[in-house]
Amino acid sequence: MSSDQSNSAESPPENAGRPRKTLPAMSANTTRRSLAFIAAGAVVAAVATVAIAGGFNRSELPALSSNSALQATSVRGVAFASATAGDCLDWTPSTGSSDRTDVTKVDCSQEHRFEVTSGLDLSMYPGAEFGPGSRYPGALRFASLRDEHCVPSVGNYLGAKFDPDGKFSVGLMFPSESGWGMGERTLRCGLQYSSADGTLQPFEGRVAEQDQSNIWDPGSCIGISQGVPTDPVDCAQPHAFEVISVVDLATRFQGPMPSVEDQDEYLEDVCTQASNEYLDSAEALRNKTLTLFWDNLQLDSWLAGSRQINCSIGKETADGFSTVTGSAKGEILIDGVAPVPPPPIGEGRSLPTPLPGAAPFPGA
Repeated sequence: MSSDQSNSAESPPENAGRPRKTLPAMSANTTRRSLAFIAAGAVVAAVATVAIAGGFNRSELPALSSNSALQATSVRGVAFASATAGDCLDWTPSTGSSDRTDVTKVDCSQEHRFEVTSGLDLSMYPGAEFGPGSRYPGALRFASLRDEHCVPSVGNYLGAKFDPDGKFSVGLMFPSESGWGMGERTLRCGLQYSSADGTLQPFEGRVAEQDQSNIWDPGSCIGISQGVPTDPVDCAQPHAFEVISVVDLATRFQGPMPSVEDQDEYLEDVCTQASNEYLDSAEALRNKTLTLFWDNLQLDSWLAGSRQINCSIGKETADGFSTVTGSAKGEILIDGVAPVPPPPIGEGRSLPTPLPGAAPFPGA
């Protein structure tokens, strides 16, 4: 194909044929610990309502659309075809046709949407599946090629420096149907940062040189669809939860990765303090009937250099999250109804009635 002909490349739906890495399904098995309120009668009024949610993470939730990550690109010249491992690619997002005509190589310190980890030429494959005049494979087949070739490619490119639970995911740029019909068989594996609806977001710097922690900025409200968190929205819009702080675990843990128990012990105090400061009251969280929770880092994330987690507030249900409208800093609705504060906690610590014959509680 001559350099003035238009080839197309696109990125397959990340969840085609498998759960998305950035938002896979949340279940009792993937949630390491279910949310559990600390009994209100056993805490003093100055302590906010807390729930331990060590297993909750954006990366444990399903994608909303089976074809939401398609990013078609019309490639002119040699920018795409000549891209090799370490090259960074960018293009102008289109609101109309999915075809794009301006894929270019950029310095990786600049904003870009794709970091190439390897190339793949389907014309070198034996057999008729990808040969001249062959039928367009489709997104599901390209997704299987991504899993077969690009996942190992990213492993070779980054080694232990890739956080599988981080904000970046494994991607594949492949020909659109029109490009395929013109004989284009060039593919590129790489790293990308996508929203819940599959839109590729710009980022700066090489993935290996940055903290890949899957976090949002404090004050972000995370949208909701059928009980499942999606992307940040204005807090006046229905959402699943509100991010109240970012915690850098490296300030407390500078050696080997701390256990989940050690993380929780530290984060319970840090996130509770963050909640009290964010809401300007130690009682506000309880009065709004919300839950405080946080993420935990796992070994793969720690080895990749991720150190940051979010403390967040929302209202968890058996199937996901209730819908909150309004920032927790002000008046809110939960599933369309204003929360009713629970009865006040009496002064001091509430003690259970001892079993018959048991020794009295210390100080009782």
